Amino acid sequence: MSTSMIGIICIAAMLLLIALRAPVALTMALAGFVGFGWIVAFDPAVSILASGPFETLSNYSFSPIPMFILMGVFASKARMSQELFDGSRAMFGSWRGGMGLAAVMSCGIFSAISGSSMATAASMSRVALPEMEKNGYAPTLATGVLAAGGTLGIMIPPSIALLLYALITEQSVGDMFIAGMVPGLLGLVMYGLTVAVLVSVFPNIAQPGQATTLKEKLLGLKGLVPFTGVFVFIIGGIYTGWFTPTEASAVGAGATLVIALFRGMRFEQFKDAVGETLVMSAMIFFMIIGAEIFGYFLSVSRISFSLVEYVDSLQLSPYMILLCVLIIFMLLGCVMDSIAMLLLTVPVVYPLIEAAGFDPIWFGIVAVITVELGLITPPVGMNVFVIKSVAPHISIGDMYKGVMPFVIADLLRLALIVAFPFLAIGLL
Repeated sequence: MSTSMIGIICIAAMLLLIALRAPVALTMALAGFVGFGWIVAFDPAVSILASGPFETLSNYSFSPIPMFILMGVFASKARMSQELFDGSRAMFGSWRGGMGLAAVMSCGIFSAISGSSMATAASMSRVALPEMEKNGYAPTLATGVLAAGGTLGIMIPPSIALLLYALITEQSVGDMFIAGMVPGLLGLVMYGLTVAVLVSVFPNIAQPGQATTLKEKLLGLKGLVPFTGVFVFIIGGIYTGWFTPTEASAVGAGATLVIALFRGMRFEQFKDAVGETLVMSAMIFFMIIGAEIFGYFLSVSRISFSLVEYVDSLQLSPYMILLCVLIIFMLLGCVMDSIAMLLLTVPVVYPLIEAAGFDPIWFGIVAVITVELGLITPPVGMNVFVIKSVAPHISIGDMYKGVMPFVIADLLRLALIVAFPFLAIGLL
């Protein structure tokens, strides 16, 4: 039996286990171990199983992951998200749908120091959802805007997804972060426009907010200053070469800790923040370990090279290849966690994209935007379930109905990035 056929069998078995709700990290590790042992020998496979986790966990390149998570958790524990939403709400005053616009703006700014979509969705939902419900917002709009706004955390740097893509494909983390800025801000603008269109067409789904004076608007900016300050410091430092992305993660976590302490964070909150960070980091590192073991198997199976040769024989145009890859991403995104999907698929499809002649930085942005769609599309949509945990009284059906306009907005943004690549790589 050829190595490529063994690869197909192991990947099919892995996808079956994932469909049966087995942990993705464990299925990747199991498929990698069995496949490598089948092709090479089981003694080397056992050695990889023994050394792989240590090599992954001791890899300096992965150290920004817990730091970026810690930044967002510190901000949440210090109730900085509450001040952020209050400041954003003051900016939009009496606009109809102003709270929805404030939620989008808050999610975008919060995600700039969080790096995690689910953390952004959870933190902002606890603050904004009760206020929107109290002010007569329809459950569809209130939950839809928060679930969609949370996805900005995966694109606006610093982003864990962009970091992992850069490490998997051996691209510059700094370049990935810079490339994510315009698409991330474009998503923020398009979500805001989606809210504006919805409240114009269906005025009964949102009520006008309370009017605010110019002084109140200016005072509201105080809630935005800490976030924008940390964001500008991190991205500015990376862009100017003051520090590396890895150093930037530590600097950002330290700066957020100082702000949180000044805003009254106590030792118990600090301990909870560290605990939450450890749990989330452990989940991500477990998936990275599984992906590393799976990667050894992919190398010896040569399935990626076989895939490139097969697609080349079909004589498809580069954009047809891209379309096929994105469709696979969208389908997998409906049933898988975004980080797991990147770790699983990028090692397989990246050689195909590279052979098609696409810019790897640009494709990373396109891939992450496509992954974003999976965070809010049925039947899973991780961000929808995060909102559900905050608002169990709202039905999943209403939540999915609420996110659909934002899915359309994301599809339009994806089309713009594909049609005009300079939107992603113009700053490089």
